[in-house]
Amino acid sequence: MNAVSFGNPSALANPAAFVRDWAHAALAGLGEARAEIDAMNVFPVPDGDTGTNVYLTMEAGCAGIDEAMERDSSMPSAAMGLARGSLLGARGNSGVILSQILRGTAEVLAAIPSERDIRGTDIAAMLERGAELAYSAVAKPVEGTILTVVRAAASAARAASAHSPTVSPAQAAGAASEGAAEALEQTPSLLESLRIAGVVDAGGRALVVVLDALVDVLSGVKRAPANRRASPGHRSQAGAALSASPDRAALSGPAFEVMFLLDADEPSVAQLRAALAAIGDSLVVSGAAPLWNVHVHVDDPGAAVEAGVEAGRPHRIRITALDKHALGGERPPRALVAVTHGAGTAALLHEAGVITVAALANTRPSTAELLAAVLESGADEVILLPSDGDTRAVAGVAAAEARAAGVRVSVIPTKAIVQTLAAAAVHDPQARFEDDVVAMTRAAGATRYAAVTVASREVLTTAGPCRVGDILGLVDGDISAVGGDVRGVSRDLLNAMLAAGGELVTLVFGSDVTPAFADGLTAWLAAEHPMVEVTAYDGGQPLWPVIIGVE
Repeated sequence: MNAVSFGNPSALANPAAFVRDWAHAALAGLGEARAEIDAMNVFPVPDGDTGTNVYLTMEAGCAGIDEAMERDSSMPSAAMGLARGSLLGARGNSGVILSQILRGTAEVLAAIPSERDIRGTDIAAMLERGAELAYSAVAKPVEGTILTVVRAAASAARAASAHSPTVSPAQAAGAASEGAAEALEQTPSLLESLRIAGVVDAGGRALVVVLDALVDVLSGVKRAPANRRASPGHRSQAGAALSASPDRAALSGPAFEVMFLLDADEPSVAQLRAALAAIGDSLVVSGAAPLWNVHVHVDDPGAAVEAGVEAGRPHRIRITALDKHALGGERPPRALVAVTHGAGTAALLHEAGVITVAALANTRPSTAELLAAVLESGADEVILLPSDGDTRAVAGVAAAEARAAGVRVSVIPTKAIVQTLAAAAVHDPQARFEDDVVAMTRAAGATRYAAVTVASREVLTTAGPCRVGDILGLVDGDISAVGGDVRGVSRDLLNAMLAAGGELVTLVFGSDVTPAFADGLTAWLAAEHPMVEVTAYDGGQPLWPVIIGVE
């Protein structure tokens, strides 16, 4: 086993332990910086989740290391456990990119001969390979993001190594950390949206935290908060996910099966059991505090999820329609898997035979959740619908993993739930796979989308200045209107979009919208644009009172 020649050899004589300690130190740092990083990518729409995404991605990486080291405590095993765990646990674009960076570092670490020490040049090679994989994972790399920061970190580590061939790993990591921090400060000059918001890139900030943790572990010195960019926090351990295989209910039972993991204490779970028993059957709650696995059959899946929210933090939510005629039937030839952000759209898609993966507010589904939905569909062919831009990369990784398992998968890059609805509406399971994908892609692409939300910070937007509490209107992801009320901004968006033409408007109303408001906006639209066909749904999504699709 190779010894490690850097600042803290006594604590890091075991290379596998070094990988594990770095991952857990990074997880602790990301936990401390999570809220700060989330706030950075609120611009000023309240869906900032980069801090949460990278934290959960690293948490999955830690779990991968712990699981791998139970079988084999070698450096290659620990390194590839980190790569595999972070890949399957990746959430959001930043999570996917971080997982690629960690994969690159793992490849280099795993290839180091066991008979030699880890060197400063290995740190540079780790980051160079990580940067290479990160850039290759993005179809259109954008500078001023985590990509710029990781490339700067790799260049700084390589420069330090070239300056002195005997540079220690701790020194090379220190150079990388400083180089990353300097690049992070420059991101607003490279990306206009960051300059306008007055923040640095959130993903890049997360990477600096990860590199700071690397320096701490290699040097054996945990720096004081004043001397680091992320204060040290309590080291958290990644919990192992529990799994359950409850029996299906009788075919005459409720319409939906709801399953989720839940972080909660025992008294809250006792109340949850009572609440779910009152609205459903086949109730199984297994596990122990703080992690539980919940399964129930209900007619109202939204009520079951809401009961989980009241009890604690539900995650890995799965809602499945119990098709009373298809249970136990033949293997389906093709399946649709879609990400949804509200119980209403989940139920609507279930009625159309779509398998859904729920996304909570500020928490997008992971690679593993999408992959599980694809594989558990039992279909030979699967079409994935991510429903938002930040889940497209995750869907792509899940599709690649599923293809390796022998499933034919295609991702239709839907950026909003209205595009997913449009694609699902033209799905033809009898058509050839390629023809079905083309038709659904065309339907999604022909659907322009807009949304209304509430500003969570005071900034200058491309549509003018906004204050906290102002109503924002976004068209195709860009802020185009700032107003004082949801009704006015919604009408402005509809008028602007329909001025360019349109025959069908889809309105998806959020969880905070009253029936009176929904009916009023629908009636106004029918009167103002009588030649347009209007379809309205109670989507139940948080944060976004109105989502609009125009075809």
